[in-house]
Amino acid sequence: MKSITMTKFVKKVLFALVALINLTVLAQEDKKFRISGSVDGYYRYNFSDEQRQAPASSFANDPGFALGMANIIASYESEKVGFVADLVFGPRGEDAVFLSTGSSNIVNQLYVYWTVSDAVTLTFGNFNTFLGYEVISPTGNFNYSTSYMFSYGPFSHTGLKADFSLSDNWSAMLAVMNPTDYTEYNPAGVYTFGAQIGYETEKGGTWFNAIYGKQYDGEAINEEATFQIDLTTGYDLTDMFYLGLNATYNETKDAGGFYGIALYPQIKTTESFALGLRAEYFKELDDGSPVYGPDVETFDFTLTGSYTVGNLILKPELRLDSVSEDVFFDKDSYKTGIPSEGSLGSFVLAAIYKF
Repeated sequence: MKSITMTKFVKKVLFALVALINLTVLAQEDKKFRISGSVDGYYRYNFSDEQRQAPASSFANDPGFALGMANIIASYESEKVGFVADLVFGPRGEDAVFLSTGSSNIVNQLYVYWTVSDAVTLTFGNFNTFLGYEVISPTGNFNYSTSYMFSYGPFSHTGLKADFSLSDNWSAMLAVMNPTDYTEYNPAGVYTFGAQIGYETEKGGTWFNAIYGKQYDGEAINEEATFQIDLTTGYDLTDMFYLGLNATYNETKDAGGFYGIALYPQIKTTESFALGLRAEYFKELDDGSPVYGPDVETFDFTLTGSYTVGNLILKPELRLDSVSEDVFFDKDSYKTGIPSEGSLGSFVLAAIYKF
């Protein structure tokens, strides 16, 4: 079975490499065609005598030296139409597309778009979520590990969205989509609706986001619709200091949910080095337990350095997760399966190459 699995994987990799070579040749002939992406890996260490645990947030959760993902993005942009094909390989990529099956388990995004006018753009296909401050790709986040709000909100959507340019500063978006994270097809026959309104300046922007619709748990359609509202904002307050904020509320009646808020201050000390903090408060609702348990409170403090050498970014990171219940282990409690600690400190050193 292992050899068969490896053969299938090798075939997928070879297919992607051949496709990449062909696309690179085309890109040299047509400057509107672009190949971009990244590769990343990391080292993780817990300040605990039990290394086989991590915060219950997405990515960067494996002990010791570990792989992130390889990300290859092919895009084409003409005057009116274009496409994006975003492929991922590796553990972070697998986690990002965890509900996909078959050949689509390497597809992070796959969509086409049509600029109908200066004011309207239509996008059709699979695209990463518009909710939240953080994203799947490590090149789009300052912190390498991710927040709880990002981890338990939607990752991606498949559907049709319309972006509207209302003025030089104001924008809006409306969307109809499959149930959250069902990106390959719709097995349930129900849909989720999305909306966004944004305000942008040269210094930054503010976005109000919302989704509403019945979801599918793999076996049955939830009787009650999921509602999530989200505020994301970030501005350069000075040439050296940036401040971001994310606040969100997610609820499915009688099935649980969560709410939270996070601040993202960042200071640029030199042209090549910056320091950033994520200070997050995350509270689970009392009628469900998506993470640690009903009515549990969590604080996440993540301090990240970012040192750039050419296209390579090194990110040393210290993280402390403090939870109102015992959810972490020492070596003795790990053997019994009964958690004994309410906090976990960890160190991560990540290396990201962007091209």
